[in-house]
Amino acid sequence: MVNTTIKTTKSQEIFSAAQNLMPGGVNSPVRAFKSVGGQPIVFDRVKGAYIWDVDGNKYIDYVGTWGPAICGHANPEVITALHSALEKGTSFGAPCALENVLAEMVIDAVPSIEMVRFVNSGTEACMAVLRLMRAFTKRDKIIKFEGCYHGHADMFLVKAGSGVATLGLPDSPGVPKSVTGDTLTAPFNDLEAVKVLFEENRGEIAGVILEPVVGNSGFVPPDAGFLEGLREITTEHGALLVFDEVMTGFRISYGGAQEKFGVTPDLTTLGKIIGGGLPVGAYGGRRDIMSMVAPAGPMYQAGTLSGNPLAMTAGIKTLELLQKPGTYDYLEKITKKLADGLVEVARETGHATCGGNISGMFGMFFTKGPVHNYEDAKASDTAKFGRFHRGMLEHGIYLAPSQFEAGFTSIAHTQEDIERTLQAAREVMSGL
Repeated sequence: MVNTTIKTTKSQEIFSAAQNLMPGGVNSPVRAFKSVGGQPIVFDRVKGAYIWDVDGNKYIDYVGTWGPAICGHANPEVITALHSALEKGTSFGAPCALENVLAEMVIDAVPSIEMVRFVNSGTEACMAVLRLMRAFTKRDKIIKFEGCYHGHADMFLVKAGSGVATLGLPDSPGVPKSVTGDTLTAPFNDLEAVKVLFEENRGEIAGVILEPVVGNSGFVPPDAGFLEGLREITTEHGALLVFDEVMTGFRISYGGAQEKFGVTPDLTTLGKIIGGGLPVGAYGGRRDIMSMVAPAGPMYQAGTLSGNPLAMTAGIKTLELLQKPGTYDYLEKITKKLADGLVEVARETGHATCGGNISGMFGMFFTKGPVHNYEDAKASDTAKFGRFHRGMLEHGIYLAPSQFEAGFTSIAHTQEDIERTLQAAREVMSGL
């Protein structure tokens, strides 16, 4: 039996105090555990594949700070590099050589990127790339997919995923209809719906943006031919194709989803892993498009902390670690064992489930499935997921506190971690 005796007294005290200081007691909505019940645990420290909370409880972590910790939390090589960088200063607000190094690594790795601009978050990258799409094509309308999340900018909060889906929120108050009027939506994996939108808005659509593997309404991979179809449709209509690889970049393969599936978009957004755990984002693509960005061109975008030496240092060292032979083979091996094992355990204990993985990204839904899009995902038993999440937490397993978020592994996770997780899952599911 797995030890299920944990006390979270300090976490509860800290979170109770936080609710008087911050909206909902958190600085990002999904952290509040509203969709899974109970109160969140308050972290004290992290290392490798593990978390320790303020009460001293240890957990195996499958959130990985929502993706960046692919080399494990507080990787010693990353930490050592950061210590050296700290001695030189935390922010320059001016060019530094480290920007060139990381830019070259990103350009070498990601098929679509010929030039790159670093920013400070995935949201910021997606905001900028939308402006760039419109500037380059001289068109205003865009297509996004239901359940795909591209940050919290006004124009993207239409049928969005992530915390919007988790909390069951409608399109956000405070977003004018005039801002979202040019945002068109289609179901993920539905090429016919995309074709109809292009026909109905001929000559008006700047481009299509999507998560090539959805992680913000749960783990939803593209159907065979879907990404290829989008490439053909956008090219036919003179529109741009944008992959939001903030999650998938350097995770499902070193070159991201576009390398994995062999489909090259015009523009790409990145984040998470390329900062090695520090705040970072980036957007890049074809040279002729990126030449529109100021000061090379007229499309304005700026940022005081963009390309700061700490984020660049952590990103460089992380990408160096990921280039070691066997890294992605190992991620695929352990993550497949976890994802397949969770589905098998669920079915053996009488629960309808579906799920899967690509490299170090995985997910499971409490529904028979298959899940091809957000509507399918919404058929999941979220109440059961909430009970499952709480049970796993009590067994020392930290999963994303939402049915509508993908999970992440790291090269720091061991076979023993996976086996312990599956043992806990069997005990929890047997009692659901």
